[in-house]
Amino acid sequence: MAGSQRGAVAGLRRRAAGIAPTLYPVAVAAAALTACGLVGLAASEPWLFPSLGPTVMVLVERPCAAAAAPRNVLLGHLAGIAVGWLCLALTGLLHAPPAITAGLSGVGIVAAVLSVAFRILVALAVRAPHALAGVTTLIVSLGILRTGPQLLTIVLAVLLVLAVVGLLGLAVRTRRPAPGGG
Repeated sequence: MAGSQRGAVAGLRRRAAGIAPTLYPVAVAAAALTACGLVGLAASEPWLFPSLGPTVMVLVERPCAAAAAPRNVLLGHLAGIAVGWLCLALTGLLHAPPAITAGLSGVGIVAAVLSVAFRILVALAVRAPHALAGVTTLIVSLGILRTGPQLLTIVLAVLLVLAVVGLLGLAVRTRRPAPGGG
């Protein structure tokens, strides 16, 4: 990291230390979601979506929890995207209107249930607990976000949140557990 960047980060941390401890997580969450909102506005893509809020909340409220480990956050959302899309495709709903506008069908229920079940299996297999990515799984398997650019946006937004929270120091303030640990 260049000297000026280190100085900027140190300045942010000093200013953040002056904020009451209860308000610091609120400020970090607001900064992370604002960053995603502004990028989404500029890109005309959905950089704010339902599973991002709970992800930010676990990062700032329980930074030492296994679910807040960056590896688990990223793998959880990647698995949710992959399994959600696969179940949408396997049930023939890849090109159907989203369940939120067309209504839920029997096949849509199958896609949703299977996607969450398989997402749980993947999380257990790779020891990456991040239950909040179950929301991402449903967002995709219900067809709400499913195109290539939308799925890439989910990944980029999660990475941006991790970067903002990490930069502001909340996620590294205390020792983290092992990625698959409790």
